[in-house]
Amino acid sequence: MTARLLSILIGYFCGCFLTAELVARKFAGKKAAEVGETGNPGMANIMAALGFVPGILVLLGDIFKCILAVVVCRLLFRESGSIVTLYAGLGCTLGHDFPFWRKFRGGKGVATSSAAITLYTPLWSLIAHLFGILLTFTTKYLCLAGVIIPIVYGVCMLILHDWEAAILSGVFTLLAVLCHGSSILGIRRGTTSKTDVWAALRRKFSRK
Repeated sequence: MTARLLSILIGYFCGCFLTAELVARKFAGKKAAEVGETGNPGMANIMAALGFVPGILVLLGDIFKCILAVVVCRLLFRESGSIVTLYAGLGCTLGHDFPFWRKFRGGKGVATSSAAITLYTPLWSLIAHLFGILLTFTTKYLCLAGVIIPIVYGVCMLILHDWEAAILSGVFTLLAVLCHGSSILGIRRGTTSKTDVWAALRRKFSRK
């Protein structure tokens, strides 16, 4: 139990490093909170406001900090096995979503939670992400992917009888609902904007 709690703590401090802050200052000379329509320190907002490359840099940075947290915890707590991967990823997601230095107002944790489940079981994570991608392409609502991915992954863990991983997937899902709740409610109200990811990608690469 101690290893699991320490993994969450280590992950939290890694997660508190918001890549979007560096990228926003580099490309816009502003804080992430001053960039885009939402000021959210995540890939989607940065990419929409500053372009493809800054958005990808934010994504890679957010993935890397989760990898760093997982590697540190796996080295420190070898006796606890691979499950510390998910605890470190959970801590990283909490740090990303609720960084103490930003008055606990952070991102939405999609990249960090996705990285965590991928590092734990790549194959089952791929299945969950395919569901998320399919849902995003068909509905054009980015917020739905952040919620459906941990749900599908949790179902996969239940099928495998990995009860601890399934419970942690449930926690990831609750965090996703908490962070995306207003956007999800906005779908019914008609206030959540759609994003045609496929069309955006085609426009991006057709210019080259």
